[in-house]
Amino acid sequence: MNTAEFILDKVAPVFNKKGYIGTSLADITTATGLTKGAIYCNFQNKEDLALKAFELNVKIALIPLFKLIANTTGSISKLQAITNYQRNYYELVKDRGGCPMLRVGVDASYNNPLLFKAAQALSKQMMDGLSKIIVDGISNKEINVNIDASSYAKTILSIIEGSSLLAFTHYDQSYIKTAMDFIDEVIIEKIKM
Repeated sequence: MNTAEFILDKVAPVFNKKGYIGTSLADITTATGLTKGAIYCNFQNKEDLALKAFELNVKIALIPLFKLIANTTGSISKLQAITNYQRNYYELVKDRGGCPMLRVGVDASYNNPLLFKAAQALSKQMMDGLSKIIVDGISNKEINVNIDASSYAKTILSIIEGSSLLAFTHYDQSYIKTAMDFIDEVIIEKIKM
């Protein structure tokens, strides 16, 4: 592991827990045991470090989900793979401060445009991915032809992110489990052929 990777490994959870504004240079040097000079030899500035920390948090929290979806056959099975993954999401990200997209989307919206755009791009990627799963399901006759893929994708992602917010607000993963059951038992059952 090189120095930049070491720094990111140590500070990514700090940024996710404390937010961009809440994370001070002292937090960064404490987490790494390195000097300010060592930090800024490897990153242009705090914004650059925060963006790369966000990318690492996404890599840990969400890239496994994207790989799982890519390796699953059938639209209904893909949607169920998402809900099954989310049921374990709280345990996966709780020590890192929660869902990186949710954390950065809220924290950076008014004070770090570059970081906020990265969260927006991730959200769009997730929305587009959900829409594609539904459109493919319609084409493959797994999902009812009258379903508006975009509306259902928005609803599913809103339920996922909302349940994550509540789970971390109340330190109670049952919010996620209940929401995933709702997606499986109500939404997926409604859209199936």
